[in-house]
Amino acid sequence: MNPQGERWTTDQVLALAPDEASRKAGGKLAAPGPWSETGADGSAVWGLCKGSGKKPYQAVVDVKGPAFKCSCPSRKFPCKHALGLLLLWAGGEGAVAAGEPPQWAGEWLAARRERAERPAAGPSGAAASRGPADPEAARRRAERRMQRIGAGATELEQRLADLLQSGLAAAGRDGGGAPGDGGGGGSWEETAARMVDAQAPGLASRVRELGSVVASGADWPARLLEECALLHLLDQGFLGIDRLPAPLAATVRARVGLTTDAADLLTGPDAAPVRDRWLVLAQQDSDDGRLTTRRIFLRGERTGRMALHLSFAGANRPLEPALPPGLVIDADLAYYPGARPLRATLGERYAPAVPGPVPPGCGIDAALTAYGDALRDDPWLDSWPVVLADVTPIPGRDGRGWQLADADGESALPLDPRCLGGTGVWQLAAISGGAPVTVFGECGHRGFLPLTAWDPSPVSL
Repeated sequence: MNPQGERWTTDQVLALAPDEASRKAGGKLAAPGPWSETGADGSAVWGLCKGSGKKPYQAVVDVKGPAFKCSCPSRKFPCKHALGLLLLWAGGEGAVAAGEPPQWAGEWLAARRERAERPAAGPSGAAASRGPADPEAARRRAERRMQRIGAGATELEQRLADLLQSGLAAAGRDGGGAPGDGGGGGSWEETAARMVDAQAPGLASRVRELGSVVASGADWPARLLEECALLHLLDQGFLGIDRLPAPLAATVRARVGLTTDAADLLTGPDAAPVRDRWLVLAQQDSDDGRLTTRRIFLRGERTGRMALHLSFAGANRPLEPALPPGLVIDADLAYYPGARPLRATLGERYAPAVPGPVPPGCGIDAALTAYGDALRDDPWLDSWPVVLADVTPIPGRDGRGWQLADADGESALPLDPRCLGGTGVWQLAAISGGAPVTVFGECGHRGFLPLTAWDPSPVSL
């Protein structure tokens, strides 16, 4: 490794940008002109950026995180100054010299290191000051919640039965009725609210999805019946959870909305973290106006296991970690329990993130098999992450939509309609240029949703 650490590519830096405007603004600052006192070591980059005021903005990036700090008033995260600094650093050794961080950057970096080490401080730490938990009180709370969810699942079963008795067509009257109201006067949202009262947010979410199916176009009754069947299966699974195998019972608990404490996964009595060199396959941020969600997909170099790291933050609050596609991190991951574990939480990191290789992939038939195997274990899955190798994007045979074809042309996989309305499919076609490429995405019942392509560096779609 050089003294400044492995540099990221431009695409890896731009993948961190919160929006297109930030990418453009950061690109304008990717030149030495506005910068002074820049420097980098094995884990951080810093510099002063001239702004409209007398004092330059102080920007520092912990590339091991990555994490960002800037004295500018921007509420975007990372801001254009942090992006510009990283782009400047990514440009080559002559742009940002190696050195020791100045005091203002060093203090922030040291504080981050201290916070990261605090959980290992032992009984004298802040966590211990709250006193020991009351296991009996926790057990009683858990029992009460299970009873509430059971009552909610029983009520939902009756409403689904009423809907089928009334006929699925009744659900489409008056803009969509709720289960059990005969199609008149109620709403799916009211039923979802009842599930929230029962402390079953997973059931509430699936009920809301039923409401959207009614307005989803032709053949909606068939799709509604499929979703009702899956919801019925989840209800019955929860009501008979004591008779299920432990992995499937864990899946059912997660699907109804019962969560596992991430700290227990890493340090609890049953903790079994997996250390590997994890390649970042994709990072996706979504914002519903109230909550920002970050999805990071990873795959282990040694284990070959897929993982999904989820993090959440309120509006305009920073999200961590930020891991652009193409980086490799040597770290522990702990998987949430389930019949087909995928979601994981990030534990200790043993080295700074470095650029990784193009991932090996599989063909379309193998991808479909992987999705089918995952669906067998977890029937409520929408999709399963896969890396496709040597596939070419081509227009659909009927002239509608796009598909990915194997190199031999014998197998093809339609692209998910959700990617056809934006620029992703055109980016993918431009990257390919008619030649086979490596693509990561989610393989599901709607088709394949591409998230990252390699050309040869990763490009987020």
